[in-house]
Amino acid sequence: RLRALNRLQVVLQHLKMSKQTDSTTEVLLEKKGGAGIITLNRPKALNALNLSMIQQIYPQIKTWEQDPETFLIIIKGTGGKAFCAGGDIRAITEAGKVGGKLTQDFFRGEYRLNNAIGTCKKPYVALIDGITMGGGVGVSVHGDFRVATEKTVFAMPETAIGLFPDVGGGYFLPRLSGKIGYYLALTGCRLKGRDVLRVGIATHFVESEKLPALEKDLIALKSPSKEKIADLLNSYHTKCTVDQEKEFVLDEHMEKINSLFAANSMEEIVKKLKQDGSPFAMKQLETINKMSPTSLKLTLRQLREGASMSLQEVLQMEYRLSQACMKGHDFYEGVRAVLIDKDQSPKWKPASLEEVSDEFVDNCFKPLGNDDLKL
Repeated sequence: RLRALNRLQVVLQHLKMSKQTDSTTEVLLEKKGGAGIITLNRPKALNALNLSMIQQIYPQIKTWEQDPETFLIIIKGTGGKAFCAGGDIRAITEAGKVGGKLTQDFFRGEYRLNNAIGTCKKPYVALIDGITMGGGVGVSVHGDFRVATEKTVFAMPETAIGLFPDVGGGYFLPRLSGKIGYYLALTGCRLKGRDVLRVGIATHFVESEKLPALEKDLIALKSPSKEKIADLLNSYHTKCTVDQEKEFVLDEHMEKINSLFAANSMEEIVKKLKQDGSPFAMKQLETINKMSPTSLKLTLRQLREGASMSLQEVLQMEYRLSQACMKGHDFYEGVRAVLIDKDQSPKWKPASLEEVSDEFVDNCFKPLGNDDLKL
């Protein structure tokens, strides 16, 4: 009997090990050559991040950071459609409705991960092939290198679901040239392919089908420095001619974006758009009118304050905002309208910008004492 039991234990141990490399694993963490490789593996969910993935990735990055045999970290997604389309919003919504702890644990874990990437001592290369939104931006944009392809679709669409462009959006968005970051944050505008590189979200642009070769070459590098990695990425980048002759989609509108989105308040931005009256301005006005008024006000302030903060300060501020949104109305209503019932007609409360008081906005930014995010 003892032998049978031993045999059972061996089988169980084997199953446990194979489970980790099984295709059902939501995130694959492997070491190849001198590279630590993170593969987001929820293709059906467009590789959206859930708490268990975050809890696996964070300690692994910390381990690789200390490992003298790991010279770089690569992150990518499976399935060919998305790098990572965001965070697991549905799970957070369900938890929020019943007062579950996930509304704290998820954001806390996610922002700690964003910070670990932003402060990582090893070169960090994100292959942002396909849809890269929200949480997917958080696990890529704070690293050293972001490689976009012709299939990349970037957006921070949070104002449409009663949230705000978090995961460090308050840090990187206001640092993009001119007012483009404010425009992207408030309207949720989508950028594709080379345009992701042109605004400064990506650092390199490579053909999607060349990524496996690039990855192989990165893995093959012998104890590379950041410069060596940059050289390799540059060599792929300069050889890529896909969409080279395409004009930047916002080129003709940049002057307008920089003046219209330079206002100090949401009301002022709306007024400027109305006064401008051009087809472009009217289109932006139409978009902004669909967004949560509360989210718009929180987002504008988040970016204005984040412009002069460190990444750590921004993430602490965003954690406070996330908790305010979890206690509010618009997040649940936005998720219902956009993701659950898909009727695309959220009933925001308050329904207008004028009704969102400065006092309410101030309260969302207040420290949470012992509950504040600790980094």
